[in-house]
Amino acid sequence: MAKDLLFEIGLEEMPARFIRAAVGQLQDKMSKWLKENVITFEKIEGYATPRRLAILVKGVAEKQEDVHEEVKGPARKIALDDQRAWSKAALGFARSQGVDPDQFTFKELNGVEYIYVSKNLIGQPTSSLLTEGLLGILHSMNFPKNMRWANYDFKFVRPIRWLVALFGTDVVSLEIAGVTSGNTTRGHRFLSGELTIDEPANYVELLRSGHVIADIKEREDMITAQIKALASEKNWVIDVKEDLLEEVLFLVETPTVLFGSFDPSFLNIPQEVLITSMREHQRYFPVLDEKGSLLPYFVTVRNGNNVSLDVIARGNEKVLRARLSDAKFFYDEDQKLKIEDALSKLESIVFHEELGTIGDKVRRIRSNSDKLVGMLNVESSVALSAMRTAEICKFDLVSQMVYEFPELQGVMGQDYALKAGEAPEVAKGIFEHYQPRFAGDASPSSVVGAIVSIADKLDTIIGTFSIGIVPTGSQDPYGLRRQAAGIVQTILEHKWTISLEDLFKAAIETHEQFHELKRSKLEILRDLHDFFGLRVKKILSDELRYDVVDAVMAADFNTVVSVVARGQALMEAVEQDGYKQIVESFGRVSNLAAKAEAVQINKELLTEKEEVHLYEAWSTVTMHYSELMGQNKATEALGFLASLHDDITAFFDAVMVMAEDEKVRNNRLALLALIHKDLSTFADFSKLVFA
Repeated sequence: MAKDLLFEIGLEEMPARFIRAAVGQLQDKMSKWLKENVITFEKIEGYATPRRLAILVKGVAEKQEDVHEEVKGPARKIALDDQRAWSKAALGFARSQGVDPDQFTFKELNGVEYIYVSKNLIGQPTSSLLTEGLLGILHSMNFPKNMRWANYDFKFVRPIRWLVALFGTDVVSLEIAGVTSGNTTRGHRFLSGELTIDEPANYVELLRSGHVIADIKEREDMITAQIKALASEKNWVIDVKEDLLEEVLFLVETPTVLFGSFDPSFLNIPQEVLITSMREHQRYFPVLDEKGSLLPYFVTVRNGNNVSLDVIARGNEKVLRARLSDAKFFYDEDQKLKIEDALSKLESIVFHEELGTIGDKVRRIRSNSDKLVGMLNVESSVALSAMRTAEICKFDLVSQMVYEFPELQGVMGQDYALKAGEAPEVAKGIFEHYQPRFAGDASPSSVVGAIVSIADKLDTIIGTFSIGIVPTGSQDPYGLRRQAAGIVQTILEHKWTISLEDLFKAAIETHEQFHELKRSKLEILRDLHDFFGLRVKKILSDELRYDVVDAVMAADFNTVVSVVARGQALMEAVEQDGYKQIVESFGRVSNLAAKAEAVQINKELLTEKEEVHLYEAWSTVTMHYSELMGQNKATEALGFLASLHDDITAFFDAVMVMAEDEKVRNNRLALLALIHKDLSTFADFSKLVFA
């Protein structure tokens, strides 16, 4: 026989962003506990709303499976002493297994005899294990933030208000933080009351009768279906962002979509401001027309039924009007702020106590931008725009709008710069220098924006590294990994062949001009090399085999565009039939090249035709290879290296590399060393793995 198991934790409203992970954690812990205790089950279903985390385990066996196991102990020669009595090792093994030595048997394994003990474990009733098991799961759960309540030492994401634990129709006895388990759950906070569960299988439908949609997917489908229906009815485009949908999903138990409107005069404010205000403050979905322009409407999701929706809509409209009035006031006031006055205010805002003010940071950004302009050798008009952008890129940080909505930094800077008469490319650069803001975000499309973006992010990374703040493990309070990934992404998007090390040195030099470095340049460069190496490796690993990534990274990743091109070329090559033989010939070259004492060739000592052919082939290849690598044509360059395969094979078949004549031997080793030098600039081919 099998029964269903229901475990529900009733809580005060949880933060929406914690809920999905929490119910997933509950499912995983339940599954592991059942498997560890050899209790069979069919499947586990998870349910969650703002006030509950629950799992329904279908088909749970009423008792553990009986277990027969054979445990291997010490070898016979260790288990018996010279008098053929049980040794201390054997007796210790018997105690650890809870058996008498008389139960030992001997069995041979790989030519060696060992003692074995057979154990038969009779399964216990599942009901006798559930109390300890469920409490253990409850105590082991963890959350980004916990809290205590009343005078209890127990911590959880929010105070526990009720517990349901049913195995079949029987209540599993639990008690925690003054709450005892039962078979009573709670429906919607305002539309229902307590509900008695007769058996676990009826849980979802019982909650539905209490105006609670417990199934997460069903609740999400209800929201999206209602939004689509409304959009179709009104001929609107309702902008549904996944993160906001996820949050709303875990704010409601019975979702009902409704809409409201706001005064069209507010549309004179940039629509990014209005959309941000609606999303961040009110959790509303903005309404757009087919061209993407904002309309004076909003969509929201009510936690309840469709009774008196017009009253609810008016209430929301009233709240939104106050929010948008604030935004309009901030926007109008910001127009009175001159850019130069805003820049002077940056001198009083601390960026970091050891790295100075935002004003100091702006000066470092300008210095970094100037050096980057020189590395890229851009046109003078682009250089001038980059310098102006660097000078004023942070001015909007002192605006009231950005103070209220920090996520609008750059957005407001672009708008205010245009209104102040700045060039369009400068205004665009102010917006773009924050990009990419998050994983998946676009890189700056303009050269000006890309230059200042890299200069800004480099300043933050080098600054923090210079004072000993280096991300470790999961700790990255300043978002340095994201910023480093942004630098790499931007370089790739613009196909710049600049050197990471040159960027590091330039930014370190800038910091030296403004404050004393707490660490040596060598230490900072070493940490930067490792830190950026991981970012580059992550980008490569998203597309390439791990061994290909290791191979090209081992050669060099200082020029990001090059390592990506080499990785893509090598990935295509290794998937070709017969490439294993080419790599093996490269390996033979590299193994012997390590013994070379010099890399100078004496042509007169090339006596065998095969070594002459190899030298001539390499002389042609190396010339074309260097030229192609300089043009970042990695596929063609690798093709030239591969063309040496036949000559390398013939060389090793016919020529004794380690000749008795020392000069001849060193000359042949030097030839191999020269070939290896070209190979090693492309990849460490020894890291490739073939089936």
